[in-house]
Amino acid sequence: MDEKFVSLMADLKEEEVLSLTRKKIEGGEDPFMILDSARAAMEIVGKRFEVGEYFLPDLIMSGEILRGVSEIVRPYIKQEKEAKKQGRVVIGTVEGDIHDIGKDIVVFMLDVNGYEVFDLGVDVPVEKFVEKIREVSPQVVGMSGFLILAFDAMKRTVEEIEKAGLRDKIKIMIGGGQIDEKVREYVKADAYGKDAVAAVTLCKQWI
Repeated sequence: MDEKFVSLMADLKEEEVLSLTRKKIEGGEDPFMILDSARAAMEIVGKRFEVGEYFLPDLIMSGEILRGVSEIVRPYIKQEKEAKKQGRVVIGTVEGDIHDIGKDIVVFMLDVNGYEVFDLGVDVPVEKFVEKIREVSPQVVGMSGFLILAFDAMKRTVEEIEKAGLRDKIKIMIGGGQIDEKVREYVKADAYGKDAVAAVTLCKQWI
C-alpha cells in the first residue's frame, strides 16, 4: 500500500495521482497493488462523505480519478484475460440511489478478473434488471445501494425476478455502505459483500 498515493487520491489531486500511476505502472509495479491503493483511497473518500467533509461533487470527482487510474492500469492486466470469459454478471445501483463509486470498483475488479460485466448504471428500475437478465442470461446479479431506501428497492427487484421465473437460474449478491446479514435476509439475496474483493470471491464460488 502506497500511503502517498492513497493520500493524494483521497485528497482528489487528479493530475498528481494519474502521473504517479503512470510512473508506477511503467516502472513495473504490480497493477493490483496500484488498484489496492486506489481502493483504500476510495474508502477514505466514502468516509469523508459520510461525515459531511465531502459532498456529491467530491464523490463524482473521485469517481473520475478512479476511472483515470483504471484506464492506465487496465492494459497491463487484461492481456491474458480476453481469451475466455469466466462468466456473466449483471450489476447496477438500484432504483432511487445514484451512488456509483462502490459499484464502479466492483465492475472494474470483476472485469480484470475475467468476467463479462453488464453495468446497468445507477437508479436502475426493477424492470431493467429483469429485462437484462432475460437478455444475457447471467450467472450472477449484483445490486448496489448506499442509502437505506435502497433496501426496499433491492427487495422489490428480487421479488420481480422471482415473479419473472428467473430467480432459480441466478445468484444474487448485494453490497453498499450499510448492508449486513440482516439486510441480506430482508432482501432475500444469496449473499452480501463488504467490498469488491468479496464480490469477486463470491463470483468465483458460484460460477
